[in-house]
Amino acid sequence: MSSKANQRSDRASKNGKAAEASRRESRGGAVPRKSAVREWTEVILGALVLFLFFRTFVLQAFQIPSESMEDTLLVGDYLFVNKFLYGAQIPFTDLRLPAIRKPHRGDIVVFHYPGDDKTTYIKRVVGAPGDTLAFRNKVLTINGMPQDEPYTKYIHNRRNDPGYADPRINPPGAGNMDYFGPVIVPEGRYFMMGDNRDNSDDSRLEGAVPFSRINGKAEILYFSWDREWNKPRLSRIGDIIR
Repeated sequence: MSSKANQRSDRASKNGKAAEASRRESRGGAVPRKSAVREWTEVILGALVLFLFFRTFVLQAFQIPSESMEDTLLVGDYLFVNKFLYGAQIPFTDLRLPAIRKPHRGDIVVFHYPGDDKTTYIKRVVGAPGDTLAFRNKVLTINGMPQDEPYTKYIHNRRNDPGYADPRINPPGAGNMDYFGPVIVPEGRYFMMGDNRDNSDDSRLEGAVPFSRINGKAEILYFSWDREWNKPRLSRIGDIIR
Protein backbone atom coordinates (compact mmCIF):
# COMPACT_ATOMS: atom_id res chain seq x y z
CA MET A 1 0.00 0.00 0.00
CA SER A 2 2.80 2.33 0.87
CA SER A 3 4.44 1.74 -2.54
CA LYS A 4 1.22 2.52 -4.47
CA ALA A 5 0.69 5.68 -2.44
CA ASN A 6 4.22 6.83 -3.21
CA GLN A 7 3.67 6.24 -6.95
CA ARG A 8 0.46 8.29 -6.90
CA SER A 9 2.29 11.05 -5.04
CA ASP A 10 5.12 11.09 -7.61
CA ARG A 11 2.65 11.32 -10.51
CA ALA A 12 0.78 14.16 -8.84
CA SER A 13 4.05 15.98 -8.23
CA LYS A 14 5.08 15.60 -11.87
CA ASN A 15 1.68 16.81 -13.11
CA GLY A 16 1.88 19.80 -10.80
CA LYS A 17 5.34 20.72 -12.05
CA ALA A 18 4.21 20.42 -15.70
CA ALA A 19 1.22 22.67 -15.05
CA GLU A 20 3.43 25.24 -13.33
CA ALA A 21 5.92 25.18 -16.23
CA SER A 22 3.04 25.67 -18.67
CA ARG A 23 1.79 28.67 -16.69
CA ARG A 24 5.28 30.21 -16.64
CA GLU A 25 5.67 29.70 -20.40
CA SER A 26 2.35 31.39 -21.10
CA ARG A 27 3.27 34.34 -18.87
CA GLY A 28 6.78 34.99 -20.22
CA GLY A 29 8.60 32.83 -22.76
CA ALA A 30 6.08 32.05 -25.49
CA VAL A 31 4.83 34.69 -27.95
CA PRO A 32 1.05 34.56 -28.31
CA ARG A 33 -0.10 33.93 -31.87
CA LYS A 34 -1.59 36.92 -33.70
CA SER A 35 -5.13 36.71 -34.94
CA ALA A 36 -5.71 36.51 -38.71
CA VAL A 37 -7.40 39.93 -38.66
CA ARG A 38 -4.38 41.53 -36.99
CA GLU A 39 -1.96 39.88 -39.42
CA TRP A 40 -3.91 41.09 -42.47
CA THR A 41 -4.23 44.57 -40.98
CA GLU A 42 -0.46 44.80 -40.54
CA VAL A 43 0.14 43.58 -44.11
CA ILE A 44 -2.30 46.11 -45.57
CA LEU A 45 -0.91 49.00 -43.51
CA GLY A 46 2.65 48.07 -44.48
CA ALA A 47 1.73 47.96 -48.16
CA LEU A 48 -0.04 51.33 -47.85
CA VAL A 49 3.03 52.94 -46.25
CA LEU A 50 5.27 51.59 -49.02
CA PHE A 51 2.83 52.81 -51.69
CA LEU A 52 2.67 56.32 -50.22
CA PHE A 53 6.46 56.48 -49.88
CA PHE A 54 6.92 55.34 -53.49
CA ARG A 55 4.30 57.78 -54.78
CA THR A 56 5.69 60.71 -52.81
CA PHE A 57 9.39 60.26 -53.48
CA VAL A 58 9.88 58.02 -56.54
CA LEU A 59 7.13 57.65 -59.18
CA GLN A 60 3.68 59.15 -59.60
CA ALA A 61 0.99 58.38 -62.17
CA PHE A 62 -0.38 61.23 -64.29
CA GLN A 63 -3.14 61.47 -66.90
CA ILE A 64 -3.02 63.86 -69.87
CA PRO A 65 -6.10 66.11 -69.59
CA SER A 66 -5.73 68.46 -72.60
CA GLU A 67 -4.36 68.86 -76.13
CA SER A 68 -1.50 71.23 -75.22
CA MET A 69 1.22 68.59 -75.73
CA GLU A 70 -0.10 67.04 -78.95
CA ASP A 71 1.16 65.14 -80.83
CA THR A 72 3.82 64.08 -78.33
CA LEU A 73 1.21 63.33 -75.67
CA LEU A 74 -2.47 62.74 -76.37
CA VAL A 75 -5.58 63.19 -74.28
CA GLY A 76 -6.13 59.84 -72.58
CA ASP A 77 -2.44 59.01 -72.20
CA TYR A 78 -1.41 57.69 -68.78
CA LEU A 79 2.20 58.08 -67.76
CA PHE A 80 4.67 57.77 -64.92
CA VAL A 81 6.44 60.86 -63.55
CA ASN A 82 9.96 60.42 -62.15
CA LYS A 83 10.05 62.49 -58.93
CA PHE A 84 13.39 61.08 -57.77
CA LEU A 85 15.41 62.64 -60.62
CA TYR A 86 14.94 66.28 -59.56
CA GLY A 87 14.72 65.49 -55.83
CA ALA A 88 11.19 64.99 -54.51
CA GLN A 89 9.74 67.59 -52.20
CA ILE A 90 9.30 66.54 -48.58
CA PRO A 91 5.59 66.88 -47.69
CA PHE A 92 4.50 69.86 -45.56
CA THR A 93 7.93 71.52 -45.93
CA ASP A 94 9.83 73.65 -48.44
CA LEU A 95 12.65 71.09 -48.45
CA ARG A 96 13.57 68.69 -51.27
CA LEU A 97 15.61 65.53 -51.35
CA PRO A 98 18.98 65.82 -53.13
CA ALA A 99 18.51 65.92 -56.91
CA ILE A 100 20.36 63.70 -59.36
CA ARG A 101 20.24 66.60 -61.81
CA LYS A 102 18.31 69.77 -62.61
CA PRO A 103 15.83 69.97 -65.52
CA HIS A 104 17.37 70.18 -69.00
CA ARG A 105 16.00 71.79 -72.13
CA GLY A 106 13.78 69.26 -73.83
CA ASP A 107 12.61 67.56 -70.62
CA ILE A 108 8.85 67.14 -70.39
CA VAL A 109 7.91 67.98 -66.82
CA VAL A 110 4.90 68.05 -64.50
CA PHE A 111 4.54 71.17 -62.36
CA HIS A 112 2.32 73.81 -60.75
CA TYR A 113 2.35 77.47 -61.68
CA PRO A 114 3.00 79.86 -58.78
CA GLY A 115 -0.20 80.59 -56.88
CA ASP A 116 -2.06 77.59 -58.32
CA ASP A 117 -1.72 74.44 -56.22
CA LYS A 118 -4.86 72.80 -57.60
CA THR A 119 -4.03 72.48 -61.31
CA THR A 120 -1.16 70.28 -62.46
CA TYR A 121 0.41 71.09 -65.83
CA ILE A 122 2.68 69.19 -68.17
CA LYS A 123 4.92 71.05 -70.65
CA ARG A 124 8.34 70.91 -72.26
CA VAL A 125 11.27 72.84 -70.78
CA VAL A 126 12.53 75.17 -73.51
CA GLY A 127 14.56 77.62 -71.44
CA ALA A 128 16.91 77.22 -68.46
CA PRO A 129 18.03 79.92 -65.99
CA GLY A 130 19.96 82.67 -67.79
CA ASP A 131 18.74 81.78 -71.29
CA THR A 132 17.50 84.55 -73.58
CA LEU A 133 14.34 83.43 -75.38
CA ALA A 134 12.45 84.91 -78.30
CA PHE A 135 9.59 83.62 -80.41
CA ARG A 136 9.43 85.06 -83.93
CA ASN A 137 6.69 84.00 -86.36
CA LYS A 138 6.34 80.74 -84.43
CA VAL A 139 10.08 80.02 -84.47
CA LEU A 140 11.80 79.71 -81.06
CA THR A 141 15.29 81.13 -80.64
CA ILE A 142 17.47 80.50 -77.59
CA ASN A 143 20.45 82.78 -77.04
CA GLY A 144 20.06 83.95 -80.65
CA MET A 145 20.01 80.45 -82.16
CA PRO A 146 16.86 79.19 -83.97
CA GLN A 147 15.74 75.83 -82.56
CA ASP A 148 14.93 72.72 -84.57
CA GLU A 149 11.75 71.40 -82.95
CA PRO A 150 10.27 68.58 -85.04
CA TYR A 151 7.82 67.67 -82.24
CA THR A 152 5.91 71.00 -82.37
CA LYS A 153 2.41 71.37 -83.79
CA TYR A 154 0.55 74.45 -85.05
CA ILE A 155 -3.20 74.42 -85.59
CA HIS A 156 -3.75 78.04 -86.69
CA ASN A 157 -2.71 79.42 -90.07
CA ARG A 158 -3.17 83.00 -88.92
CA ARG A 159 -0.38 84.95 -87.27
CA ASN A 160 -0.57 87.78 -84.78
CA ASP A 161 0.89 91.08 -85.90
CA PRO A 162 4.47 91.58 -84.65
CA GLY A 163 3.51 94.87 -83.06
CA TYR A 164 0.45 93.53 -81.22
CA ALA A 165 0.85 93.51 -77.41
CA ASP A 166 -1.40 90.77 -76.05
CA PRO A 167 -2.59 91.83 -72.56
CA ARG A 168 -2.44 88.19 -71.40
CA ILE A 169 1.29 87.92 -71.99
CA ASN A 170 3.68 87.68 -69.03
CA PRO A 171 5.69 89.83 -68.58
CA PRO A 172 3.42 92.65 -69.84
CA GLY A 173 4.58 94.18 -73.09
CA ALA A 174 6.61 91.12 -74.14
CA GLY A 175 4.51 90.68 -77.30
CA ASN A 176 2.00 87.98 -78.20
CA MET A 177 1.77 84.22 -78.69
CA ASP A 178 3.50 84.36 -82.12
CA TYR A 179 5.97 87.19 -81.52
CA PHE A 180 7.28 87.00 -77.98
CA GLY A 181 10.32 88.45 -76.21
CA PRO A 182 13.21 88.51 -76.05
CA VAL A 183 13.12 87.70 -72.34
CA ILE A 184 15.80 86.39 -70.00
CA VAL A 185 14.82 83.40 -67.88
CA PRO A 186 15.35 84.38 -64.21
CA GLU A 187 17.72 82.46 -61.98
CA GLY A 188 16.10 79.38 -60.44
CA ARG A 189 13.27 79.33 -63.01
CA TYR A 190 12.44 77.43 -66.19
CA PHE A 191 10.53 78.49 -69.29
CA MET A 192 7.81 76.03 -70.33
CA MET A 193 6.01 75.65 -73.64
CA GLY A 194 3.49 73.11 -74.92
CA ASP A 195 4.35 71.21 -78.11
CA ASN A 196 0.95 72.28 -79.48
CA ARG A 197 2.11 75.89 -79.58
CA ASP A 198 -1.20 77.44 -80.68
CA ASN A 199 -3.16 75.73 -77.91
CA SER A 200 -1.01 75.89 -74.80
CA ASP A 201 -1.33 77.80 -71.54
CA ASP A 202 2.41 78.04 -70.97
CA SER A 203 5.15 80.42 -69.81
CA ARG A 204 4.24 82.96 -72.48
CA LEU A 205 1.12 83.59 -70.38
CA GLU A 206 2.08 82.43 -66.90
CA GLY A 207 5.77 83.31 -66.70
CA ALA A 208 8.76 81.11 -65.96
CA VAL A 209 8.28 78.36 -63.36
CA PRO A 210 10.40 78.17 -60.17
CA PHE A 211 12.31 74.93 -59.71
CA SER A 212 10.46 74.44 -56.40
CA ARG A 213 7.18 74.08 -58.33
CA ILE A 214 8.39 71.27 -60.59
CA ASN A 215 7.19 67.82 -59.47
CA GLY A 216 9.14 65.57 -61.81
CA LYS A 217 9.99 64.40 -65.32
CA ALA A 218 7.55 62.46 -67.50
CA GLU A 219 9.21 59.14 -68.36
CA ILE A 220 7.01 56.42 -69.86
CA LEU A 221 3.47 55.75 -71.06
CA TYR A 222 1.89 52.82 -69.25
CA PHE A 223 -1.56 53.08 -70.87
CA SER A 224 -3.45 55.11 -73.47
CA TRP A 225 -7.18 55.33 -74.11
CA ASP A 226 -8.72 56.78 -77.25
CA ARG A 227 -11.84 58.56 -76.03
CA GLU A 228 -13.16 59.17 -79.53
CA TRP A 229 -13.16 55.47 -80.50
CA ASN A 230 -13.49 54.08 -76.95
CA LYS A 231 -10.58 51.70 -77.25
CA PRO A 232 -6.98 51.46 -76.03
CA ARG A 233 -4.10 52.73 -78.14
CA LEU A 234 -2.01 49.60 -77.76
CA SER A 235 0.83 50.90 -79.95
CA ARG A 236 1.56 53.72 -77.46
CA ILE A 237 1.83 51.57 -74.33
CA GLY A 238 5.41 51.41 -73.12
CA ASP A 239 6.62 54.39 -75.17
CA ILE A 240 9.48 56.41 -73.66
CA ILE A 241 8.50 60.09 -73.50
CA ARG A 242 10.85 62.43 -75.37
